[in-house]
Amino acid sequence: MTTVNIHEAKTHLSALLDRVLAGEEVVIARAGRPIARLSPIEGLGPRTPGALKGKFRLTDAFFEPLPDDELAGWEGREK
Repeated sequence: MTTVNIHEAKTHLSALLDRVLAGEEVVIARAGRPIARLSPIEGLGPRTPGALKGKFRLTDAFFEPLPDDELAGWEGREK
Protein backbone atom coordinates (compact mmCIF):
# COMPACT_ATOMS: atom_id res chain seq x y z
CA MET A 1 0.00 0.00 0.00
CA THR A 2 1.34 3.39 -1.02
CA THR A 3 0.70 6.64 0.88
CA VAL A 4 0.71 9.99 -0.94
CA ASN A 5 -0.07 13.52 0.16
CA ILE A 6 -3.00 15.48 -1.29
CA HIS A 7 -0.84 17.59 -3.60
CA GLU A 8 0.83 14.51 -5.07
CA ALA A 9 -2.56 12.79 -5.46
CA LYS A 10 -3.97 15.78 -7.35
CA THR A 11 -0.88 16.08 -9.52
CA HIS A 12 -0.60 12.37 -10.36
CA LEU A 13 -4.23 11.20 -10.17
CA SER A 14 -4.19 9.39 -13.53
CA ALA A 15 -1.04 7.46 -12.62
CA LEU A 16 -2.45 6.60 -9.19
CA LEU A 17 -5.66 5.33 -10.78
CA ASP A 18 -3.60 3.12 -13.11
CA ARG A 19 -1.92 1.63 -10.05
CA VAL A 20 -5.31 1.10 -8.42
CA LEU A 21 -6.61 -0.63 -11.55
CA ALA A 22 -3.59 -2.92 -11.31
CA GLY A 23 -4.81 -3.95 -7.83
CA GLU A 24 -2.81 -1.65 -5.56
CA GLU A 25 -4.38 0.38 -2.76
CA VAL A 26 -3.32 4.01 -2.37
CA VAL A 27 -3.82 6.01 0.82
CA ILE A 28 -4.15 9.80 0.58
CA ALA A 29 -2.87 11.72 3.58
CA ARG A 30 -3.07 15.30 4.83
CA ALA A 31 -0.09 16.37 6.93
CA GLY A 32 0.95 12.71 7.20
CA ARG A 33 -2.44 11.63 8.54
CA PRO A 34 -4.38 9.16 6.34
CA ILE A 35 -7.78 10.54 5.27
CA ALA A 36 -8.85 8.46 2.26
CA ARG A 37 -8.12 5.21 0.45
CA LEU A 38 -8.24 4.56 -3.28
CA SER A 39 -8.98 0.94 -4.01
CA PRO A 40 -10.34 -0.99 -6.99
CA ILE A 41 -14.06 -1.64 -7.16
CA GLU A 42 -14.76 -5.35 -7.25
CA GLY A 43 -17.21 -6.94 -9.58
CA LEU A 44 -17.20 -4.42 -12.39
CA GLY A 45 -16.88 -6.42 -15.52
CA PRO A 46 -17.83 -5.65 -19.07
CA ARG A 47 -21.51 -4.90 -19.62
CA THR A 48 -23.49 -7.56 -21.43
CA PRO A 49 -26.26 -6.23 -23.69
CA GLY A 50 -29.54 -8.01 -23.05
CA ALA A 51 -28.48 -9.39 -19.66
CA LEU A 52 -31.93 -8.60 -18.20
CA LYS A 53 -33.90 -9.95 -21.15
CA GLY A 54 -36.89 -11.91 -19.87
CA LYS A 55 -36.32 -10.80 -16.25
CA PHE A 56 -39.13 -8.22 -16.21
CA ARG A 57 -42.02 -7.13 -18.32
CA LEU A 58 -43.53 -3.74 -19.08
CA THR A 59 -47.29 -3.61 -19.10
CA ASP A 60 -49.35 -1.27 -21.26
CA ALA A 61 -49.79 0.99 -18.21
CA PHE A 62 -46.13 2.01 -18.58
CA PHE A 63 -46.94 3.75 -21.85
CA GLU A 64 -50.04 5.58 -20.61
CA PRO A 65 -49.76 9.36 -20.07
CA LEU A 66 -49.01 10.56 -16.55
CA PRO A 67 -51.78 12.25 -14.56
CA ASP A 68 -51.58 16.07 -14.81
CA ASP A 69 -50.49 16.57 -11.19
CA GLU A 70 -47.62 14.07 -11.49
CA LEU A 71 -46.55 15.46 -14.86
CA ALA A 72 -46.52 18.96 -13.36
CA GLY A 73 -44.12 17.74 -10.65
CA TRP A 74 -41.73 16.27 -13.22
CA GLU A 75 -41.83 19.47 -15.27
CA GLY A 76 -41.27 21.68 -12.23
CA ARG A 77 -44.52 23.60 -12.50
CA GLU A 78 -47.28 24.19 -9.98
CA LYS A 79 -49.87 21.47 -9.58
